[in-house]
Amino acid sequence: MKMVILDRDGVINRDSDDFVKSPAEWVPIDKSLDAIALFTQAGWKVVVATNQSGLARGLFDMAALNAMHAKMHRLVNQAGGRIDAVLFCPHMADDDCDCRKPRPGMVREIAARFGVKPETLPLIGDSLRDLEAIAELGGQPILVKTGKGGKTLQKGGLPEGTLVFEDLYAAASYLIDRSQ
Repeated sequence: MKMVILDRDGVINRDSDDFVKSPAEWVPIDKSLDAIALFTQAGWKVVVATNQSGLARGLFDMAALNAMHAKMHRLVNQAGGRIDAVLFCPHMADDDCDCRKPRPGMVREIAARFGVKPETLPLIGDSLRDLEAIAELGGQPILVKTGKGGKTLQKGGLPEGTLVFEDLYAAASYLIDRSQ
């Protein structure tokens, strides 16, 4: 089974330093929906793994998060794609949970749910914590320059073997071409 894990904010939709708190604020990045459609049409499973500490901070509630994800699913479906699962961490950084990236809990959960080995998975993100979550388990870290990706690249210190692309569409095209 071919599968990819995507971070959400800064990869699929525009990120905000003030958090994405509502469906109106959830705006897709150019060509990101088309990229997910590419994966889907090439037979890949697409799973989103996202830190959502805005829940713990009280910036939005579960109804708002569900509405954002419903919008994401609807727009992806309209573009010809599919998201097979969305996992999120609702905790703050100091809550010491295993699910908040850079810890690998969500990646482990995804691998267990879909019966795949985590080391076979690519994870596409825009922050160092995304890359560290997959690198710890031996998977393929992929950085996109959208969202916070440009700043992440400038800071350096990326896990060994990290691939870098302009955006999700470029990363999807590369992974799909390489898998055929």
